[in-house]
Amino acid sequence: MLCYGCFKSSPVYSYIPSPIISNKNKNLFFKTFPFLSSHKPKFTSSLSCSHSHSQIMDLDNKDQESTSLFDFLSRKAYAPPSWASLLNPIPSHIFSLGHLPTPIHKWNLPNLPANTEVYLKRDDLSGMQMSGNKVRKLEFLMADAVAQGADCIITIGGIQSNHCRATAVAAKYLNLDCYLILRTSKVVVDKDPGLTGNLLVERLIGANVQLISKEEYAQIGSVVFMEEVTLHEIPFSAVIFTTCLHLLISVSLKNLTNDLKEKLVKEGRKPYVIPVGGSNSLGTWGYIEAIREIEQQVQSTTGRIKFDDIVVACGSGATIAGLALGSWLGSLKAKVHAFAVCDDPDYFYNFVQDLIDGLKAGVDSHDIVNIQNAKGLGYAINTSEELKFVKQIATATGVVLDPVYSGKAAYGMMNDMAENPKNWEGRKVLFIHTGGLLGLFDKVDQMSSLVENWGRMEVQESVPRKDGTGKMF
Repeated sequence: MLCYGCFKSSPVYSYIPSPIISNKNKNLFFKTFPFLSSHKPKFTSSLSCSHSHSQIMDLDNKDQESTSLFDFLSRKAYAPPSWASLLNPIPSHIFSLGHLPTPIHKWNLPNLPANTEVYLKRDDLSGMQMSGNKVRKLEFLMADAVAQGADCIITIGGIQSNHCRATAVAAKYLNLDCYLILRTSKVVVDKDPGLTGNLLVERLIGANVQLISKEEYAQIGSVVFMEEVTLHEIPFSAVIFTTCLHLLISVSLKNLTNDLKEKLVKEGRKPYVIPVGGSNSLGTWGYIEAIREIEQQVQSTTGRIKFDDIVVACGSGATIAGLALGSWLGSLKAKVHAFAVCDDPDYFYNFVQDLIDGLKAGVDSHDIVNIQNAKGLGYAINTSEELKFVKQIATATGVVLDPVYSGKAAYGMMNDMAENPKNWEGRKVLFIHTGGLLGLFDKVDQMSSLVENWGRMEVQESVPRKDGTGKMF
């Protein structure tokens, strides 16, 4: 009997009818319709070949690898870009959770500096219920969780956390339970949180939502922090206020997730904790890998496009760490600009440094990323000018920005271009849209006055209306 590999090269194979596909469209065809390229006929024949069983299996496996039917949600061995091969540790596996690569297109923003071109990397289209940039980090984090035998996931964030919603979706995709610790106001912490925006998705898919007030959140951190200060005899006067605040937050996060983890372990569960925003050194690989994707997209333009700058929002740190490190190590060499929507630039320079040190990159964060403050009134709090900007950009370009991340980053970028046009003139800029559109639903009341473009249509009826006669309504 012929093996499938020999059958394909035999005269018999040539008699089997197949779709007529031009060479130009062959790769696209097989990528789009892989079931047509992996059909293996079942037949018996007096023909035979000399391949051993192991060789036949090897040929068969290679054919399956080249025409994978179900790549989505599969767990695969990970091979880093060659320029990232010296980073350490390198993830062993990755889950395919996103619809990648995400497209890039020109973004026709108004009032740009002379000869400046802005392009948009649509990571808002990465899939997984509009999970944006969170998908890329979760591809590595969820692979690690499964490798460690986890049966549930714990993470933490604000009441409208995009990361928490994305994590809940990813967990359910992989048949894992998800526990979310969500921070909210003490006024509503004892009430049903409702079904607005991200909460609707989280509750629809059955995530276990646990609420904590911002005050409790801070108090947990402050108690443990002061114990640390006393234990190590740190003079309080030497602690800079902002550093103190960030340490309080860090301690709060760690203790809240650890408390829940210990509780679940006692119940016989195997929880895996993911930090705020999925931002640790492992999550950073998501946007190191994104740089490889951008490089490939740039190469496909055959030299017509070369990006001078990358602009992105910064909320937890791993996205900008991965972009900056990847651009520096790889061939892109674009200058990365991050607009911080919370905390402050000094905090993020230090946090990014910790992330890249965790990968033994041997570079100073100040040398690979420029971080500017764009938080305005505070995290997830918008001025009327910021919301008006989101509306204007949507009307002018058709691109809807979220108000918490990309909206503030684009607002900051456009303001910087207006104030310092010489710094941007003649440059090609790639803006990363990180998603988060469900956050708009939490701003409905604030935005209602900006979208009053509606009216009652005037209809001239030639036939008088008779209810129930010849009418749809």
